[in-house]
Amino acid sequence: MSGPGNSPAGERGLAHDRDFAGYRAGGPSVRWPGDARLAVSVVVNIEEGAELSLGMGDERNEFIYEAVEKVEGARDLCMESHFEYGVRAGWPRIRALLKRYGVAATLNANGRALEISPWIAREAVADGHEVSSHGYRWERQVHMDEAAERRVILRAAKAIEAAAGAPPVGWHTRSATSVNTRRLLIEHGGFLYDSNAYNDDVPFLVEQDGRRHVVLPYAFDTNDMRFYNGGGFVFADDFARYCIDAFERLYAEGADAPRMLSIGLHLRIIGRPARIGGLERLLEHMAARPGVWFARRDAIAKAWLAGLGEPPWAPRPTPAGFAAGEQP
Repeated sequence: MSGPGNSPAGERGLAHDRDFAGYRAGGPSVRWPGDARLAVSVVVNIEEGAELSLGMGDERNEFIYEAVEKVEGARDLCMESHFEYGVRAGWPRIRALLKRYGVAATLNANGRALEISPWIAREAVADGHEVSSHGYRWERQVHMDEAAERRVILRAAKAIEAAAGAPPVGWHTRSATSVNTRRLLIEHGGFLYDSNAYNDDVPFLVEQDGRRHVVLPYAFDTNDMRFYNGGGFVFADDFARYCIDAFERLYAEGADAPRMLSIGLHLRIIGRPARIGGLERLLEHMAARPGVWFARRDAIAKAWLAGLGEPPWAPRPTPAGFAAGEQP
């Protein structure tokens, strides 16, 4: 697979499959719906209940939250309670703000999280949001073998469909994917896009066996995760000011070329009383500007295909034997 400017070898003959060129000259002449200058993608990560926990029968406990502390050989009740806060208190605050400012968002949800709290999916769908897949558990896939990863993809998709009433068409693995992840998503047939890239401010296409797949780059800088572990955000205004600076730059560039801004949120992080005001100030600032398209990621992917003159995307049946690790 390759991106728009990928070269299989460097000038000195070093073979690689990485794309350092991208679109280079600003991107194709795609215009967003309504001739918007900027597509803003608000991504709400739903991970609570899917974090690794001995109490959930997992092999170990998650250890990254407000503090970094490993509890081994016993349930970590502190960690469990911390994640519970996101559903109990964080989601209602975030949901209310999205409603107030008319923002259509994407919920990047773990399948197990929605099995435990299915009402989040129902409320999101009722509000007009997309429910995308963040895997089944909140875990990395980088070391999974193909058979295991195929099973995870299928299990996550089924869990999300059961909670949301429709299968997910987007995928985003927790940080580290395997070298097979994107290929497996394409083989599955039900995924329009993935967000397992951080290398651009616009979507791009990859191709496998004649099948086109959209990649919507995500961002870790315009993301509330930076409140954790020395990430630089302390006060709510730190988040708002940083994201507003990103918004203003991309909004200006959007006058001449398509641009997309991803804002990453987590229930247990931005949903805290001292942080939620940062999201409120950000949404208020962006909503006041003309030519801003608050869009679900599936809508952005479809608009990109249409702008490139590509045929509309349609899901394909999942090959028999996919979960067993067989090749389609």
